[in-house]
Amino acid sequence: MIRYAKPTKVAEALSLLGDDDWRILAGGTDFYPAQGTRPVRENILDINGLAELRGIAETESHWIIGARTSWAQVAGAPLPACFDALRQAAREVGSQQIQNVATVAGNLCNASPAADGVPALLVLDADVELNSAQRKRHLPLGDFILANRRTALQPGEMVTAIRIPKSAAVGQSAFHKLGARRYLVISIAMAAVRLVIEDGIITNAAVAVGACAATAKRLHGIETTITGREADRSMAEAIMSAPITELTPIDDVRGTASYRQDAAREIVARSALAIVDESLGKAAA
Repeated sequence: MIRYAKPTKVAEALSLLGDDDWRILAGGTDFYPAQGTRPVRENILDINGLAELRGIAETESHWIIGARTSWAQVAGAPLPACFDALRQAAREVGSQQIQNVATVAGNLCNASPAADGVPALLVLDADVELNSAQRKRHLPLGDFILANRRTALQPGEMVTAIRIPKSAAVGQSAFHKLGARRYLVISIAMAAVRLVIEDGIITNAAVAVGACAATAKRLHGIETTITGREADRSMAEAIMSAPITELTPIDDVRGTASYRQDAAREIVARSALAIVDESLGKAAA
């Protein structure tokens, strides 16, 4: 017999996960298209009744994004400038109707290489909080998403939050998505950049690109290249010549591998320049 449950407490949800196999249903924006016309043959654990997993909170050490927080909530949240890339990415997750119900944790658990939210969370050094009836653990986001459609989620576990350490919640950030049209499109490539600029010098850089490998990747070669440089428009030249070994793009209907490789550099440069231009504008004001 197929079971359906809609718990109202996290403890209840974890207890259910511990005694049977369940498919977790959150916003449902990926669940239903993937199901297609096939009948549901799995137990469904509907977590939309877990109000405690919705919202964004600040602690002494972290920013905490609840697993059921919608992308619309992220887009409208009064967060520091380092979260600008995440807010910009939130506005690219499908249509406004999808953003109203699609969840941050669902975007991660779906583990698409083109998931809009992942690069912006990677540059914030995000980790994923995993809970089961037996234990709680935290994994860096880069260790949680293992491959296309595959995560480190274990039987009996569910994602309960995404955590951003205060040590990474500094500087300014920007996001750029390249697609065949402006809205409602799967990315050809996307980039998130976070820079800390002090006295006109880039003292810290975090760069991530999505849709150009099986998972979104931090680009450490670019990060190293631009750290310590002056924050001016010449930085774009350094980005265009920096080593990129992390990307393994493919040919598909949206673009060739070589196009994606070139596009990744370009949108990283554009994102970084957007931060520099805003920083210079604030300094002039």
